[in-house]
Amino acid sequence: QVQLVESGGGLVQAGGSLRLSCVASGSISSINNMGWYRQAPGKQRELVAVITIGGNTNYADSVKGRFTISRDNAANTIYLQINSLKPDDTAVYYCNYKQPRPYLEVWGQGTLVTVSS
Repeated sequence: QVQLVESGGGLVQAGGSLRLSCVASGSISSINNMGWYRQAPGKQRELVAVITIGGNTNYADSVKGRFTISRDNAANTIYLQINSLKPDDTAVYYCNYKQPRPYLEVWGQGTLVTVSS
């Protein structure tokens, strides 16, 4: 199995920055994608950014230019650098792991980001 542990959330003023981290442990596949999703109060969980094992990335339009996803494969860790935070970025941010064979999808417990105006 695979376990994910996120860290780095907190309370920040609008315009500020945070860096989220997610460490994966367990039976990590050599082929996997990892990413960040978020769920704001009263809303559905949405994709923020994903990164492949090779470093290819994809971002939600709402975060392009402000958020940067990266990974350290040796440490089985992904990061999300969040800049120019807005109150609309307030949400629980979840780390996600997916591998194709055998198919496995794992979620972290989430880390809360609160942006004050």
